[in-house]
Amino acid sequence: MFPVIGLVVLLVMIFGGFAITGGALGPVMEAIPHEMLIIGGAAVGALIIGNSMKELKALGGGLMKVFKGPKYKKQDYLDVIFLVSKLMKMLRTEGPIALEPHVEDPQSSAVFAEYPRLLADHTLVNLIADTLRLVVVSSGTLDVHAVEDVMDNMIKTHHHEVEGPQGTIATLADALPALGIVAAVLGVVKTMGSIDKPPAILGAMIGSALVGTFMGVLLAYGIVAPLANRLKQVIEADAAIYHVVKQIIIASLHGHPQPLVIEAARSGIAHSNQPASPRCSTVCGGGKRGLVHAFA
Repeated sequence: MFPVIGLVVLLVMIFGGFAITGGALGPVMEAIPHEMLIIGGAAVGALIIGNSMKELKALGGGLMKVFKGPKYKKQDYLDVIFLVSKLMKMLRTEGPIALEPHVEDPQSSAVFAEYPRLLADHTLVNLIADTLRLVVVSSGTLDVHAVEDVMDNMIKTHHHEVEGPQGTIATLADALPALGIVAAVLGVVKTMGSIDKPPAILGAMIGSALVGTFMGVLLAYGIVAPLANRLKQVIEADAAIYHVVKQIIIASLHGHPQPLVIEAARSGIAHSNQPASPRCSTVCGGGKRGLVHAFA
């Protein structure tokens, strides 16, 4: 929603300000389609040259994230704390054999089924299941630091993959001013071929050529670069839930007290999405959805 509002504000302020100061929008609007054909076409061609079909599809998904915003809300962070806590409680109280069917086939697990939004995130489910499968196979004899290293690698690999579209968009933003200059130079070449025309016609042709430079700079710094920055924010926000999983598992394997495990999970969550502290009576009052209840 905010990217759309920002785009509207950007265009209104630029073209509105130009018109208010006496600028004629007609010649600019007439030149934009032709200049955009050159700039936009060159940008699309450059994207095709520099990326495979997989990266291009990921780019489309990345742009959708910009307009949708972060995937996970406060309830999702609360749910992941409950989910992983239940699995760790099962490991602690019932042993690896009881946990094994849940991590071997999460899609058929009654525990995972309680949280359908989380179950739909295959990366999140694999992070939980693959890590706990190692613990089950080793019967709890693995060094906790080794488990932490494995989880760090999983998260790092996923983060590197989802960062791809952001880097592509940022690179495109850097290239657009130069592509605008290409369009402008072609306009100047066209103008020089009509040097015998009257000054009024030449002035219109030069103005049309300069629109290419204007559009390249506007697209780069007014639209595409902000999109890349917003996508980076969304990616970082979505990554927090994977660190919550890691903190619960590692803190539990270390045998830390329940409040410390909870705080380890909460500490990496942005304040806007943080579940209430277990010190609050509304959370620790013994209710069904209390955080401490998950560790009892």
